[in-house]
Amino acid sequence: MKISTDTSKIQELLARGVEEIIDRDHLKKQLESGKQLRIKLGIDPTSPNLHLGRSVPLLKLRDFQELGHQIVFIVGDATGVIGDTSDKDAERPMLSGDIISTNLASYKKQVGMLLDLDKIEFRHNSEWLNKLGYGEIGEHANVFSLAEFIARENIKKRLEAGKRISLRELLYPLMQGYDSVAIKADVELGGTDQRFNLLAGRALQEKFGQEPQNIIMNPIVVGTDGRKMSSSWGNTINFSDIPNEMFGKIMSIPDDLIIIYFEYFTRFPMAEVNSFEKKIKEGVNPRDFKVTLASEIVRMYHGEKSAQEAIQYFESTFSKKEIPDDIKKLKPTASDIVTVLKEAGFCSGSGDARRNIDSGGVKVNGERAESYDTAVKSGDVIQKGKRYFVRIV
Repeated sequence: MKISTDTSKIQELLARGVEEIIDRDHLKKQLESGKQLRIKLGIDPTSPNLHLGRSVPLLKLRDFQELGHQIVFIVGDATGVIGDTSDKDAERPMLSGDIISTNLASYKKQVGMLLDLDKIEFRHNSEWLNKLGYGEIGEHANVFSLAEFIARENIKKRLEAGKRISLRELLYPLMQGYDSVAIKADVELGGTDQRFNLLAGRALQEKFGQEPQNIIMNPIVVGTDGRKMSSSWGNTINFSDIPNEMFGKIMSIPDDLIIIYFEYFTRFPMAEVNSFEKKIKEGVNPRDFKVTLASEIVRMYHGEKSAQEAIQYFESTFSKKEIPDDIKKLKPTASDIVTVLKEAGFCSGSGDARRNIDSGGVKVNGERAESYDTAVKSGDVIQKGKRYFVRIV
């Protein structure tokens, strides 16, 4: 495959959605040389769904792919068992083989929403990690000191708080680092919270006589609740969300995330994104740009037709305060509103349902439900928040 050395494309690849590059000058020279590079990204199957936070490095992979470089996508079926605590304030539980297998099932299809699967080298790190013995693991561990591990910010905080840190957690950086050795990575992608793990790859490659990989780190992206977007916290916008749900989630984000989401989650031309930012600062209603953002993201994952239908659905449902025609139907086991909210899947339990009622977030036929005992009948439309509707049958 012919490698593109287009200067403008290389410049954007090194800048868009990037927090830090190690070693930037070296990587730039490699990209300009015309040599095909092996670009590594590893994702542990901790959830069955990929979310927009994951799309930041995946879109960067696409940038590399479009320049003609070889993408190596590592599914962490071995590292997923151990668990990475880079972004966690407590010990991460080990995953069972069954959970990993279940979560793996749809990963390839979801990755294919953004990347050309025919041009990707898919690998499972159990291929090499499960073959290592204590002697080899000991050699790898000898490259690093305990002081280096505990100097990491989240580990340091846990130690100071007296929280348990298992010896198992020390293995994860070794495993991720050895992945780079096994596939001879030239570049590895990851979030800033992965810095120690990414650098472990460079250290182990040097030990094994390989040229140390370059590293591109993307910033941590905020999810729907203001924390890092993470499957563990359920604050995600998933690739697999239905178009209307995806559109609605994006429309609910704070205005100050609009430009960030454009830059990180889309490949909308940055010249246009910068003009959007300027117009917002000049007083143009941010909602107009949020609609464009939501439409573009839905289009990326579900196609143009779904994006247009999502706009129409949102306008008719929320802007004009109309009840949608295609809402799901429910035949509840009891007529009280608390049961309906639970069985519709709108609330996790009775307590959650009561909290939503108390906060005024539940309506029956457009009228606020005032009591936990509010009774519903066939034909009633129950609404929770702005996006959730069900019709009683």
